[in-house]
Amino acid sequence: MKLARRRLLSLAAGAAAFPAVLRVAAAETYPSRPVHFIVSFAAGGPNDIVARIVGQYLSDHLGQQFVIENRAGAAGNVGMQSALSSAPDGYTIAFVGPNYAINPALYEKLPFDFIRDSVPVAGIMRLANVMDVNPAFPAKNVAEFIAYAKANPGKINLSQNRLI
Repeated sequence: MKLARRRLLSLAAGAAAFPAVLRVAAAETYPSRPVHFIVSFAAGGPNDIVARIVGQYLSDHLGQQFVIENRAGAAGNVGMQSALSSAPDGYTIAFVGPNYAINPALYEKLPFDFIRDSVPVAGIMRLANVMDVNPAFPAKNVAEFIAYAKANPGKINLSQNRLI
């Protein structure tokens, strides 16, 4: 691949200037003011507890307060809308759960597009999800369960349990 002389010179100049730009960009320390950590779940639940532990750790290590704000409602959509409508300056962080992957299928019109409007920063925890059925139930795996549910609409009752 041949590069035109001007293109090569502009790339070289950009590469030479890059370290200086990095030093200027790194001049501001983060965070320089309190950070709002929005948890879209009720206070006292597993997500709130994890967010408070992480927030305390970050406060201790970064020297600024991480304020935990519980904004529960509409399967997490209230808190996420609050986080996404804040200034995109890194001082509002949303604690995200698996509900944001599910909500587009549950809500016809959301005020945001989770994939387009947010950026992942870090993974905090991993959870194992388990699907249990009564041993007398005819399905023995997820594929059979889905087939049964499709063949018998409205006949399946579902609940969700959380263990800490």
